Amino acid sequence: MVGMISAEIRRFVGESLDNRFPDSGEPYFDEPLVGFAAADDPLFAEYKRIIGDFHRAPGEILDGAATVICWVLPVTRATRESNRKESLWPSRQWALTRNNGEGFNSALRRHLAAWLQERGHRAVAPQLAEGWRQLDAPAVGVASTWSERHAAYAAGLGTFSLNDALITPRGIAHRLGSVITDLPLPPTPRTSPDHRHNCLWYREGSCGACIGRCPAGALSRQGHDKARCRDYVYGAVPAAVGERYGVAQTGCGLCQTRVPCETQVPAGRGRATP
Repeated sequence: MVGMISAEIRRFVGESLDNRFPDSGEPYFDEPLVGFAAADDPLFAEYKRIIGDFHRAPGEILDGAATVICWVLPVTRATRESNRKESLWPSRQWALTRNNGEGFNSALRRHLAAWLQERGHRAVAPQLAEGWRQLDAPAVGVASTWSERHAAYAAGLGTFSLNDALITPRGIAHRLGSVITDLPLPPTPRTSPDHRHNCLWYREGSCGACIGRCPAGALSRQGHDKARCRDYVYGAVPAAVGERYGVAQTGCGLCQTRVPCETQVPAGRGRATP
């Protein structure tokens, strides 16, 4: 069943017209990565301590939850290349991928939940479920009641970076999604030695390229200023280019492009990556 689910996600990403730029027909996203986490993985209980009590465990979203199915949607090369050239605002291709591509991601969430339900399994996409919300948490800043990044980490799809994103085997330029189901499936092993291993800054004290790429000054050696980042991404950027690009959500992504982890887990100092 793991293979069937992974194949269905890949098929939908490859065939859906929602995964297409309106003017060129080129895709927003390349072939996805898929991982699986056990709904009773102790990490989900630990997230209530790390993120906050408001963060919901899989069983709080779906009674009888057994598995969290997660995916990574890598941004295409052409879009990444367009964003590498920018230093203040995101490229038009990046903004369309953030706005329209996330609409496609939600369509994928709904499709996979329905696909599982048609086969007799209960399923729900946490980010589309009743009660999902964003909030400001005293300990961690901007947060939500379900973190796609933390679910993907639990499913063995990557580790966290200096800018709080997830560095996967396909890099850091992506969108993430998940669906919870009562179908028991074998979890994907987590092979990294710690939750920040894929980031050169945390692994060996090198790099920090994302700091210089942030036009808002939201990144430093101390980490990610979520409030400053949010004000820029959801305030300054849409005000500057949203109307010109024809989108409400523009994203930014400058710290996810023209950096060593853009498309891979960087080796660093000549060492092989896991």
